[in-house]
Amino acid sequence: MGLTAKIRTRDGWAVSHAVVTVTDMTGTQVLRAEADAEGAVRDTTELAPGAYTVIVTAVGYAPAASSAIVTASGRAEVGTVTLARQGGTELPPPGPWTVDPAHSSVAAVAQHLGISSVRGRFTEFGGTIEIAPDDVTKSRVEAVIRAASIDTGNGMRDTHLRSADFLDVENHPEITYRSTGLTQAGSDRWTVHGELSLHGVVRPVDLDLAYLGTGADPWGGTRAAFRATTELHREDFAMNYNQVLQAGIAAIGTTLKVELDIQAVQGDSLPQA
Repeated sequence: MGLTAKIRTRDGWAVSHAVVTVTDMTGTQVLRAEADAEGAVRDTTELAPGAYTVIVTAVGYAPAASSAIVTASGRAEVGTVTLARQGGTELPPPGPWTVDPAHSSVAAVAQHLGISSVRGRFTEFGGTIEIAPDDVTKSRVEAVIRAASIDTGNGMRDTHLRSADFLDVENHPEITYRSTGLTQAGSDRWTVHGELSLHGVVRPVDLDLAYLGTGADPWGGTRAAFRATTELHREDFAMNYNQVLQAGIAAIGTTLKVELDIQAVQGDSLPQA
């Protein structure tokens, strides 16, 4: 009996500080509960059968309201409630922003042996973001990754990935991405259109971008957070090596899922440590 709900952002993160308020049809509050660290609400208060209004609020997010029907069991299952960030239709303040590698990650996941995943990351990279003042779709992103900084947690595998079979870091030491445009895909979601230079091949690549908001940091600066994902196919970048096992299963999958978690600092340089 009682109320159950999950509170999430548009990109799936738990909203751990959300508050759920339930009112009956007269507008009287009958229940108030807070989400736990996983964004889950579980309240055992028994509710009388009938129709109720459920309002979810959280600092930094637009409130969400929905209706709920309580059955004779006294239970109201609200399901997943998605909250949109307030001002989510805006990007950060205009001007230059600098990617902070110490608080960002550039990762890729590939299937291994058809049954599990290998996760790797690049440890050396940098980038700049320029938010256009009048038309945000004219904003620009540039990033450079040192190919040799690949780290999958296995030295032998990393050496192979740096070789001519894969990244060929001696001949192609840098991976670069330059945006060519930006289109809005939702209240706090964007599609970044750009060109990726990898292994000596330049291809158009779109990033699915979620803007997670801005905030002050302990060093007196302002930071913006983003999460971006895309999928790459190795053969598009002339990385055709593969070892096929006896069962006909490729040792390493040809599709890479790229996951970027980015913090950028307002300004054209990082603060001095």
